[in-house]
Amino acid sequence: MNWALTGALLFWAAAWALNEWLAGLNPRSVQTRRALGLLIPAIFGITLLVVWEGLVHGFNISPVLLTPPSAIWARITSSLPTLWADFQQTFLKAVLIGYAIGCGAGFLTAIAIDRSPFLQRGLMPLGNFVSALPIIGVAPILVMWFGFDWPSKAAVVVIMTFFPMLVNTVEGLAASSNIDRDLMRTYASSYWQTLFKLRLPAAAPFIFNALKINSTLALIGAIVAEFFGTPIVGMGFRISTEVGRMNIDMVWAEIAMAALAGSLFYGAVALLERAVTFWHPSMRSG
Repeated sequence: MNWALTGALLFWAAAWALNEWLAGLNPRSVQTRRALGLLIPAIFGITLLVVWEGLVHGFNISPVLLTPPSAIWARITSSLPTLWADFQQTFLKAVLIGYAIGCGAGFLTAIAIDRSPFLQRGLMPLGNFVSALPIIGVAPILVMWFGFDWPSKAAVVVIMTFFPMLVNTVEGLAASSNIDRDLMRTYASSYWQTLFKLRLPAAAPFIFNALKINSTLALIGAIVAEFFGTPIVGMGFRISTEVGRMNIDMVWAEIAMAALAGSLFYGAVALLERAVTFWHPSMRSG
């Protein structure tokens, strides 16, 4: 057993013991508990990277098959302008715009369905059917319709995010109890007063659940759509091109950036959910 593999295994054992000790702590301070909630997964993630590096060097695995984290980091630091251009094209344009349009359209359509039994019986089954369409088949058609630039990728994101928001919002609007609705009727509340003061707050956990699901779906959809035609920029374009050139470290750099962007996006939505639905039992602590 060589030094790289031995060092990685020793680091893994030490980090495991440290995490076991930290996980067993029960601090009273809220700040300390939050710090532990960040520290424990951070140590676990660093351990995975160290073991990954040790396995690659210990078994002399080809970088083409498994690139070590040190090489990926070196590629990230040396390719920041390229990565930033890809991030702008894929995330800031296609993902965010498609996410806003898809989620907004899904939410407004759910309100319309709630007002119309005809739409509820006619559009919901059709929506479930369209949501099952394979995005790998729809993406090239949308690229032909909207061109090779980011609008076609945003269109793919709209399709991927529309139906999760639609279905979750419809379910959420039905979540309030009959007793609560009867109480609003005794107050002579209109439909819109009942909607804004009772049914939308009750539907908030469902709506944020859709927003969190869509935060990751949107990024996946935009990257997949770029495989079928794009200007010479974008995460999907870079991954497909660099794989052909055998520059696997650049592929891993794009994957790392996409994972980081997706995680931060999901975390931002989760923080917004915690601020808006602080009253919900699932958000209460203790």
